[in-house]
Amino acid sequence: MDRSPEDLAVRGAALLADGRPEEAAEVLRQAVAGGEPSALDLLVRAYFDSGSWRSAVDVLEPHVEQGDARFAGRLGVALVQLGERERAESALRLAVESGDVPAANDLAILLRDEGRLVEAVHLLVDAAAAGDQLAAANLVELQLEAGDLAAAAAAAEQHATERRPDTILALADVRAQQGRYADADALYRRAGELGALRAHTVYGQFLAASGDPAAADREFREAGRIAEPGWAFAFGRFLLDDGRFEEARPYLQMAVDEGDQAALEALAEVDGVEVDEY
Repeated sequence: MDRSPEDLAVRGAALLADGRPEEAAEVLRQAVAGGEPSALDLLVRAYFDSGSWRSAVDVLEPHVEQGDARFAGRLGVALVQLGERERAESALRLAVESGDVPAANDLAILLRDEGRLVEAVHLLVDAAAAGDQLAAANLVELQLEAGDLAAAAAAAEQHATERRPDTILALADVRAQQGRYADADALYRRAGELGALRAHTVYGQFLAASGDPAAADREFREAGRIAEPGWAFAFGRFLLDDGRFEEARPYLQMAVDEGDQAALEALAEVDGVEVDEY
């Protein structure tokens, strides 16, 4: 029995929810071809979930070129993943100029990675003022990265609210930099309770630097249990620094498989080889 495009979109959404993005993409391509309005967003999500960045670009780029800026932010993200940074910047700027405030975070990270911190900070100041959930926390982190502790503290204190758990995590980072370790510890714990995106990973790094490897180990394992972004490399790096080379290997390999260049360099360190030997 033939399925309608709407039926195919529903089936594709179910496959996505079940963690099967490659299968979902096959179904959703048919739904898009059939003209189902919801299918395109779902197809792009399937490509993102499966890391099919070139396919995502191929789908999104014609829409952006035809003036549909709704897709510019996601196009920019996909292009970043492909290493096409100049094109990514153009797409992300179009998204920001079109009112896509969250795209400012992606553009700011791109600019930071190119050493353009002043531009990145300016973007995040505007996005944070517009109420973006991530921009305030990212602004603090970039100011810390730039070595401007006073500006980071001012921004962290201005924007910290438990309604946005990542701002509590950012304030914890500031307190740690200020040497207010007891305050930082309490804030890291609170950020974890509130569900900040990388709370357990960052707290683990704080505990490791504070000389409490057992507590750090527990935090990293909790970060892994709830699959925080970047936890595998952070845990692998911690184990490596703790002299636990063989324990570190599977976590570093996991991060390598996700495309983490720093993890690849750490894995080469474990094996005593050059990165280009892999």
